[in-house]
Amino acid sequence: QVQLVESGGGLVQTGGSLRLSCAASGSIFSIDAMGWYRQAPGKQRELVATITSDSTNYADFVKGRFAISRDNGKNTVYLQMNSLKPEDTAVYYCNVIVTTFSRHEYRYWGQGTQVTVSS
Repeated sequence: QVQLVESGGGLVQTGGSLRLSCAASGSIFSIDAMGWYRQAPGKQRELVATITSDSTNYADFVKGRFAISRDNGKNTVYLQMNSLKPEDTAVYYCNVIVTTFSRHEYRYWGQGTQVTVSS
């Protein structure tokens, strides 16, 4: 079993910054990919950014404003969010693809953290 603990959400004004963190723990042999998704009220969950060992991928609406990074030693993924806009308001979910010690691959979701950007 793998647990994900997210932190860093909150309320910020337009143009402000927040940094989200997501730490994975448990039966982890390797982490294949980590990422962030978000879901605004009444909308579907959407990809924000992903990171693997050798690449990053961003949704067009965050390019140039958000940066994803990871600390492999801590099994932690970060999302630095700058120049925040009211339309960035959503619950942000961490997503991790893990290979366990039994050599099975699973996808796990964090509990979600609320990000609210006021105008």
